Amino acid sequence: MLAYIWFALIAVLIIGYIVMDGFDLGTGILYPFLAKTEEDKRVLLRSIGPVWDGNEVWLLTAGGALFAAFPAVYATVFSGFYLALMLVLFCLILRAAALEFRSIDPAWSRFWDGSFFAASAIASLLVGVAAGNVIRGVPLDSAGEYAGTFFTLLNPFALLVGVTGFCWIVWHGASWLSLKTVGPLHKRVMNVRKRATLALVISFVITTVLAPMLASHAFETGSKSPLALAGALVAVLGIVISMVYGAKSSKASEPCTKCDFFTLLGSAFAGIGAVLVWAGSIFPNMLPALNNGAYDATKSLSVVGSSSSNLTLLVMLIIAAIGVPLVLFYTALIYKTYAGRIEPNQESDGHY
Repeated sequence: MLAYIWFALIAVLIIGYIVMDGFDLGTGILYPFLAKTEEDKRVLLRSIGPVWDGNEVWLLTAGGALFAAFPAVYATVFSGFYLALMLVLFCLILRAAALEFRSIDPAWSRFWDGSFFAASAIASLLVGVAAGNVIRGVPLDSAGEYAGTFFTLLNPFALLVGVTGFCWIVWHGASWLSLKTVGPLHKRVMNVRKRATLALVISFVITTVLAPMLASHAFETGSKSPLALAGALVAVLGIVISMVYGAKSSKASEPCTKCDFFTLLGSAFAGIGAVLVWAGSIFPNMLPALNNGAYDATKSLSVVGSSSSNLTLLVMLIIAAIGVPLVLFYTALIYKTYAGRIEPNQESDGHY
């Protein structure tokens, strides 16, 4: 029972990461295309400045929880996906450096701007590719070790999920920026948001249509899972909500905060739904084995079979029950403190 609880908690931590860090990754991708002036750049950076580092804590917490609750899965994933994960880590470090250093040395600002964009784009794509591989399954030997290569991970389904995730991150970033910007920058953001919505819908449909052929076991499992079906419904509902309120926002003569908020809420729902589909498609496994193109139940790392002892899981659960509410309270406080739109000439209490 405790193993299943921790499976759910890790899914919640992943939801926290993609919803919160997703929009600042999206901001990084859109950064060179939306910012026409130095003031535009500062507005975009200040929109995520107070929260980006806190957003990444969710990823660190999810990794730590995976290490403690499911050590066998952690060992397999972090060894098998080593090159890809190190590249993601490097990109996240480079993003942080770019955010902090571009205003300190103006002579290097163009380099840091390019680094911010490139690191955000590469990390966004690779996270989606990793998720696609976990859904589809990876080659595992009898010891539960990864039996493929780096190029094994670059299969059509994983790349397709990576592109879909990339489109969602861009859309989520545009939805966030529509809530934070004003004036001509806000109009550019809304135009990008429309295109990103279309790109997401197209990639979502293509992924769904091709899933039975490219990831047959995951599709079969997901189609029978109430959790995955509920996730698909939440994702579709989120897209619809975002499109409806996005259309209302576009028709308004002035920025409509309510419309832009529900647009962002819709994109968040779509991300939450995607994680629920992922969880429902792999359960009761943490990492399905796919050997010789077929699902291998005997070598898959299951939730129960790869978990730590009940005592470890219980102690972790007590700590989480104390720590998570505190983190949620602090996060809510930060977002409330820095809520509202950013005026181009508004003074900042930071250096962005």
